[in-house]
Amino acid sequence: MFSSTAPYKNQHYDELKKNCIRSKVLFEDPEFPTINSSLYFRKPPPGVVEWKRPGEMCDSPHLFVEGISSHDLNQGLVGNCWFVAACSCLALKPNLWKRVIPDWKDQEWDPNHPENYAGIFHFQFWIFGEWIDVVVDDRLPTIAGELIYCHSKQNNEFWSALLEKAYAKLSGCYECLEGGNTGDAVVDFSGAVSEAINLEAEAFHTDQKRQDQLFEDLLKVYDRGGIISCSIKAAPHEIELKMSNGLVKGHAYSVTAVKRVRLGHGLLAYFKNETIPLIRMRNPWGKMEWNGAWSDSSEEWAKVGDTERGNLGITVEDDGEFWMSFTDWCQFFTDADVCRVINTSVISIHKTWDEVVHFGSWTKSAEPLLNRCGGCANHKPTFLQNPQYLFDVTKESDEVLVSLQQRDMKIHRRIGQGENLTIGFNIFKVELNRKYRMHDILTQLCVATSTYINARTVFMRIVLAQGRYVIMPTTFKPDTLGDYMLRVFTDVDSGCRELTEDKPRIKCWSSFFGYPQAVTHVYVHGAEGLQNQDRTGGADPYVIISCEGRSVRSTIKNDTLQPEFATSAIFYRKKPGKPITVEVWNSNAVRDEFLGQVVLAGSVQDTMEPQSLQLRKSGRQAADEMPGRIALRVITATQLIAM
Repeated sequence: MFSSTAPYKNQHYDELKKNCIRSKVLFEDPEFPTINSSLYFRKPPPGVVEWKRPGEMCDSPHLFVEGISSHDLNQGLVGNCWFVAACSCLALKPNLWKRVIPDWKDQEWDPNHPENYAGIFHFQFWIFGEWIDVVVDDRLPTIAGELIYCHSKQNNEFWSALLEKAYAKLSGCYECLEGGNTGDAVVDFSGAVSEAINLEAEAFHTDQKRQDQLFEDLLKVYDRGGIISCSIKAAPHEIELKMSNGLVKGHAYSVTAVKRVRLGHGLLAYFKNETIPLIRMRNPWGKMEWNGAWSDSSEEWAKVGDTERGNLGITVEDDGEFWMSFTDWCQFFTDADVCRVINTSVISIHKTWDEVVHFGSWTKSAEPLLNRCGGCANHKPTFLQNPQYLFDVTKESDEVLVSLQQRDMKIHRRIGQGENLTIGFNIFKVELNRKYRMHDILTQLCVATSTYINARTVFMRIVLAQGRYVIMPTTFKPDTLGDYMLRVFTDVDSGCRELTEDKPRIKCWSSFFGYPQAVTHVYVHGAEGLQNQDRTGGADPYVIISCEGRSVRSTIKNDTLQPEFATSAIFYRKKPGKPITVEVWNSNAVRDEFLGQVVLAGSVQDTMEPQSLQLRKSGRQAADEMPGRIALRVITATQLIAM
């Protein structure tokens, strides 16, 4: 993630505070004034609103009272449980909240130096790839002297109310925070990568093996500083409906712990080493808890020793925080947002990732071929007009993380245009030597298609084999305009870059050396019947595809007589009549051994159907044919280049 910070609305906190102290006036924010439009655009609060500073509501205001805690927060009148849940998660991560609340010690009220109080605070959010510093005054909306939005349990603690005001300023007004996604807020607090998991559709509670794997994944995310939240789907008439088990539908919960809890008492518990996966959550309301197994006073806790219970901090009170078995969590919750703080540090004991970030736009041009908003693959005539990003997997296989994020639309809610675009992306495996944009989807292998959804972020984790790939981020419908940020994470440098050119450029010397007349795709899909080539009884074959002095080499298939190469190449040909050669070699530590070749005449008829072709030691004479049969399955396709 990026470290530079930009001032929102060009308001510089240090300058503004110094001016206020020098002038002996309290700051009043002209960019977010104390008027109705800062509160709502449609639904006014239920009462007469007065804007008050903390000192007008209590005798000894503080940013923090006895530190910062996930128990500090309670949700107010606006339906932003998603934001409050994210704040609860944030409070558990000192490395994150100290970035969101910068200079937190200096911003604290100092009773020994009241002259330093200027009624101004600032907070930082990671917005669309950039840290933004947001300044606010401390005039907060109240009804009958009480804060009406997010507030702390302690009536003289104000970090959560001021943080919410800064986020409301970014979003346009307080009502713009009505309804949202916890994962989005967590990303804005951290620059993390958010993954949405549909617990209901995946039915983890019915598949123990997949459930165990999910728990291990969440445990790893939690232990490495990630943030997890969850919710239960609800019909419009069920929003915030309490279920008989104590859970609330249409309501966001923050996950405050993921643990393997040891069962048993005393030394027997350690020798037996029996554990159960549990998960702890907090209701942003600060009350109303799960009442099933492993709830605060349930009999299951008798299975856990006093020391273990003490370590877990079990409290029997309606404070909104509770434990559940992981199986029950998978069964009763329908959605989870998993936010990974991706480690890109060069020096770390944990896994580090190589990150590439690209910003782009889906745009429309008067020239149709220059459009970059072709819609999803359902729209074949325009699909390939979308932006295309090429990257390489250089290891034998690698886990790749892809995050596609669009600009947040909440600020447009007040004019009735706050809905997210429906977005997604495709990943294609392409020729090993491709460096120009794709123009023919029929000759490419689509290895993955993300979910298309009107969420701010679409995320995918996928393991890819060694090779070259193209990611195509798109909107669902053509001619839909918008901005996006694409983030690609791999184990090692992937060389991820945008493909901007459609074909080779015409240069000043092209008239002397020639310009490509045609483009040919060659696909070698496998070989069969190799003879034993070494003492172990196997071979280590690889393929070289050559054309007009250029070649592409496949990876080596170790110790096999039945290799599947799945190797492709693309050649821009100045002399289409010249042949294309496919050679098979056996890798050797001292000297590679030539096994045979197929020479495809320049005039060979292209086909999209696999051809089984006999290899020869020499492409010249049938008499030189190798003993035994070696066949390649080859597809070729040639197109003239439009000038």
